[in-house]
Amino acid sequence: MGLRLGDDAPNFKAQTTIGDIDFYDYIKDSWAVLYSHPSDFTPVCTTELGRTAQLKSEFEKRNVKVLALSVDGVEDHLQWVKDINETQNTTVDFPIIADEDRHVAELYDMIHPNASTTFTVRSVFVIGPDRKVKLTLTYPASTGRNFYEILRVIDSLQLTAEYSVATPADWKDGEDVIVVPAIKTEDIPAKFPKGFTEIKPYLRVTPQPNK
Repeated sequence: MGLRLGDDAPNFKAQTTIGDIDFYDYIKDSWAVLYSHPSDFTPVCTTELGRTAQLKSEFEKRNVKVLALSVDGVEDHLQWVKDINETQNTTVDFPIIADEDRHVAELYDMIHPNASTTFTVRSVFVIGPDRKVKLTLTYPASTGRNFYEILRVIDSLQLTAEYSVATPADWKDGEDVIVVPAIKTEDIPAKFPKGFTEIKPYLRVTPQPNK
């Protein structure tokens, strides 16, 4: 059975484009995004790795470390990085894991036999500083991942980890949030001094508390 939300993210040691790493030691107390690619020199993934590199400052300001994975070796990865940098006008400097023995792929259930018995599917895992899985996504080979959506989810995860709120559909950082049902309406003013609006007894919204 694959990893579920709230499960411990498995630790592993691996060769990468920046050298050998221990996953837990590498991410330390940061958030992490681990995402997989079927193989090197694939067109959609070339654009995805480039987009990730272009968004480096966005991940950094959220205290997020990004790691990519492919089942090919480090030498192929390094050649692929040259292509990515050239075609996407960027510099990839985050680690790309070499997973030739499929060890990490198996730990994270990235091999789906109905899709391929040898290549990883295009999965995304967001992992918190507590090393728990906070988000999982799996994309088809034909559809490029939306990294603004991944950043949006990280914003929501980090906000809701600190405050008793949830984020509504299509929420973006800076917009109103929902007070969780566990908080009684009469207790909201003390916890959320910016005020609130009761749309329904179970639907109370308040300005984002950390803005």
